[in-house]
Amino acid sequence: MKKYLYLLMCCSILMVSCTTEKKEVTEEPKVPTAEKVVKELSGNRVDNYYWMKLSDEQKNAAQKDEQTQKVINYLIAENDYLKVKTKHTEELQKQIYDEIIGRIKQTDESVPYKDNGYWYYTRYEQGQEYPIYCRKKETLEAPEQILLNVNEMAKGHDYYSIVGLSVSEDNRLLAYSEDSVSRRRYTIYVKDLSSGKLVEAPVPNTEGQVTWANDNKTYFYTKKDSTTLRSRWIYKHKVGNSSNADPIVSEEKDETFYTGIYKTKSDKYLVIWAGSTLTNHYQILNANTPDGKFKEFTPRESGLEYSIDHYKDKFYVVTNLDAQNFRLMETPDTKTSKENWKEKIAHRKDTLLQGIEIFKNHLVLSERANANTLMRVIDQKTCNKHYLNFGEAAYTIFPSINLDFDTELLRYGYTSLTTPNSTYDYNMTTKERKLLKQTEVVGGYDPDQYQTERLWATADDGTEIPMSIVYKKGMKKEGNNPTLLNGYGSYGASMDPTFSITRLSLLDRGFVYAIAHIRGGQEMGRQWYEDGKMFKKKNTFTDFIDCAKFLIEEKYTQPEKLFASGGSAGGLLMGAVVNMRPDLFKGVIAKVPFVDVITTMEDESIPLTTGEFDEWGNPKNPESYMYMLDYSPYDQVKPQNYPTMLVTTGFHDSQVQYWEPAKWVAKLREMKTDSNTLILRTNMETGHGGTTGRFKVYEEIAQEFAFIVDLAGIQN
Repeated sequence: MKKYLYLLMCCSILMVSCTTEKKEVTEEPKVPTAEKVVKELSGNRVDNYYWMKLSDEQKNAAQKDEQTQKVINYLIAENDYLKVKTKHTEELQKQIYDEIIGRIKQTDESVPYKDNGYWYYTRYEQGQEYPIYCRKKETLEAPEQILLNVNEMAKGHDYYSIVGLSVSEDNRLLAYSEDSVSRRRYTIYVKDLSSGKLVEAPVPNTEGQVTWANDNKTYFYTKKDSTTLRSRWIYKHKVGNSSNADPIVSEEKDETFYTGIYKTKSDKYLVIWAGSTLTNHYQILNANTPDGKFKEFTPRESGLEYSIDHYKDKFYVVTNLDAQNFRLMETPDTKTSKENWKEKIAHRKDTLLQGIEIFKNHLVLSERANANTLMRVIDQKTCNKHYLNFGEAAYTIFPSINLDFDTELLRYGYTSLTTPNSTYDYNMTTKERKLLKQTEVVGGYDPDQYQTERLWATADDGTEIPMSIVYKKGMKKEGNNPTLLNGYGSYGASMDPTFSITRLSLLDRGFVYAIAHIRGGQEMGRQWYEDGKMFKKKNTFTDFIDCAKFLIEEKYTQPEKLFASGGSAGGLLMGAVVNMRPDLFKGVIAKVPFVDVITTMEDESIPLTTGEFDEWGNPKNPESYMYMLDYSPYDQVKPQNYPTMLVTTGFHDSQVQYWEPAKWVAKLREMKTDSNTLILRTNMETGHGGTTGRFKVYEEIAQEFAFIVDLAGIQN
């Protein structure tokens, strides 16, 4: 889940063939069989594998207790079984991995952007896993200053992530945050960019983002609840002071809300935000007076969603106030309550307004309609407007880094299933565009060899479901093409068509790749999301099934050649679909899948649970409980044939706890009636996002691709 979006001790003998010792797996082990320990749960449910749940304290303890060791032993046994069941694909895995990294330009550099007198960019060096963050003063010909070399910082760590780089207004201090556990608990450091030294003790257990006030010595940060990892408190820190004395400037007491802080593009206001699934709330303070008191923007109102940004003497407000697809309002920065909001751009039933970029002379709207992203430019003086045109059936466009307020240039990113990621500067007055960089595919890539289509499948209720597909030209619709169908469909998160250097390894082997833009996302506007959540959640699953059926009926593929993949809430999708229509798929990859819906949503100590009652439902409500129970993949496993499946998880995952997929695999093994392979991969060092490192991540992708290529009967 965004989950963006967790014992019983028993004297029974653990019936798994495993050991904690490192060993070379050379022969077929017995299929791992998890011990069954009866645990009675709400609603007369029985969970035989509840014992797999460990607390953070148990997982991280230097000395493992008996239960912890039992769980670790089981996960290692599953990993050993995975090695044996995929051993015959090791050569194929290496071939695919070599293909992928062979397409990556190893010595590379991002497009520089200018901020407060410096050009900032990120570069990579040959063979290095991590980025080097750099800047140059005034011109790109100036000497390079390395801010952070993450390759040096990551030494000795199996997992390492740097986020939240933020430079003070006087360009002297750099704040950044580190996570070396993959648990989304970040430690803040402040570095003097003149001396290169850290200036004070680190601040632990934060959200990772730092917002500087304009006095160059005060910054604000967010701290998490140590149990749920919910961002709860906004603290103020003076550089040089002990963080132990930092005052709390805001606390979000509602357990369904998260909080954070940012500064407006105008640099005039600090903004504390709080948000749940369906409600937003803001407080503002002049960034020149960080010791002042934050003022409420407008009173909190359930169901009122909006975002704000500052321009001259007013705020722009993108809001759903009497506007399901959102509209644009404006209000004086001295009178920000809702009753002062005035409409600037009206609501449109067929177009979702997602956000805005503000410039001195122009306003840029990011919109979504008919399953495509759009970008509209409005002249602030003349009110003339125009859309950027791209000429492809399915594509993705998005604003890039636009920190300069007084400019005619809009920087944006563009990609499609056949167009590599591209960065453009667009003159909003002359309408001239300049390609600054397109991701190079080393070894050569010809987009004309591939074909993109936008297809529409019809759901049982008559709704047209968009799909974006790509394949190599020359593909014949004879029902024999191996096809990978992807989906997500939750939180209003749209799964847009983008280019992938990894996907070429499938397309060049004859695969059709398809994205099902199912309900639960926002590809077709806000109603698309509303029709795929809460008591309409099953639409997400049936839409995906109908897309699969369409691909079969239109002879793109057949069930023996059709594969499905989804991660996190998309893993929930995979779990529901294989329970409902396992016959449609040859193989399924479920990555970090949210599959134990009821048990997780009942445990309010688990990260993200309380904030998601508006997405899935609160199981304290009997009607919500029964609806969720009826699709929860773990609860709905039944005696039937299932496809061949690869399930992945991370031992330190804070969003979908490792025990959900682990329990699901154990229950599937217990109940399924087929002999198809079922394997679980647990990365014992990482969390929800998987491994870090520029190239290391592709080892797991290569294994997943080899899994389905092998099932498709393709030999190389």
